[in-house]
Amino acid sequence: MHLNSGDTAWMLVSTALVFFMMPGLALFYGGLVGAKNVIATMVQSFVAIGVISVLWVVVGYSLTFGSDHWRVIGGLANVMLHGVGATPNSFAPTIPSLLYMAFQMKFAVITPALIAGAFADRMHFRAYLLFIGLWSLVVYCPFAHWVWGGGFLGSGGLHAVDFAGGSVVHELAGAAALATVLYMGRRRQHQPDRPHNVPLVLLGAGILWFGWFGFNAGSAFSAGSVATSALVNTQLGASAGMLAWMTIEWIRRRKPSGVGIASGAVAGLAAITPASGYVPTWAALVIGAAAGVLCYEAVELKSRFHYDDALDVVGVHMVGGAIGVVLTGVFASLAVNAAGVAGGWTQLGRQTVLAVAGIVYPFAMTWIVLWVTDKAVGLRVSPDEEAAGLDASEHAEVAYEWPGDVIRVAGAIPGGAQPTTGTASASGRDS
Repeated sequence: MHLNSGDTAWMLVSTALVFFMMPGLALFYGGLVGAKNVIATMVQSFVAIGVISVLWVVVGYSLTFGSDHWRVIGGLANVMLHGVGATPNSFAPTIPSLLYMAFQMKFAVITPALIAGAFADRMHFRAYLLFIGLWSLVVYCPFAHWVWGGGFLGSGGLHAVDFAGGSVVHELAGAAALATVLYMGRRRQHQPDRPHNVPLVLLGAGILWFGWFGFNAGSAFSAGSVATSALVNTQLGASAGMLAWMTIEWIRRRKPSGVGIASGAVAGLAAITPASGYVPTWAALVIGAAAGVLCYEAVELKSRFHYDDALDVVGVHMVGGAIGVVLTGVFASLAVNAAGVAGGWTQLGRQTVLAVAGIVYPFAMTWIVLWVTDKAVGLRVSPDEEAAGLDASEHAEVAYEWPGDVIRVAGAIPGGAQPTTGTASASGRDS
């Protein structure tokens, strides 16, 4: 193991790119909600940076990548980053272990933030803080260890592969989102707000796409041919997903929407993530197109099954991630990545097991975390708070102010503060 300056420089850039996805996610989700919930939604993305970064340094990294215990969980040898510094480790032998920790921290940060899109408009901020902290420790850290830290689903047993997080990030977030919306129930208002700002959605999706190059190509942990393949495949998967979603929406609804085009790109990105460093470029097109079609259909199913996934986290991330994990077993090629796997029936079976585990474990454990959080601090806002919007009821702020509007911020809730100017449900501009 020897430090390589080129690899180190690339990983520094990749770490920054993945971090940039967080404001991109905030803009993407913020544009999709109604105007009275913009701040609350965007704050959820931003505060996850602080909460999960601190947890990751204190204990999360050690639980995920520390010395293995029975292929189930890492130990406590690296608590508070003890022993993590300038020297490389076995996971990334050409960069400082501290940099490897920082790169993986960004994955730990964005995963619980993705879940928030499902329960938009409904959860107390205090509950969100407790929920993401507990969820990170009991869902993300163990599962990431099983796949990436030498655990029983990855190199320590099954030998399933996930290049950059189709199961660890997207399936976990999507399955947790499904558990959350089923546990909490539907929003109370008869007609949920439509996206209040489609330009923000498109800007956020573009930033996510840009940051995704670090997300996927950075997962090679070196500046070489595998990183190059991952970067190109990321572009092609997103493009194919976007075009496929746009086409099917155009056929079904006679109009291609901006939100649909953005959602298709994100679906393609989620699907190509686990495969990006393992498959040839033509396969990236197939995986992205499959995600565009199947994720669109999955989103359509929520009206049939009557679960209120506000921003389609289940349909885009859980389904997209699972598609990519399974199809990696079909298209993976040693010609692309000599340290990877070869597609075939055996690998397809392994990937299918991983895909199923990436849904069942987070769903069950998230339900437990929700119950604990609910008993500890209460999950759901009151009907009055929901009607006023979480910007007013949880943060005493408004995103937009319109001349002549007078609303109650905290005062929309019994016993709250005095009226102020701005927008809320009374303004008529929520959608």
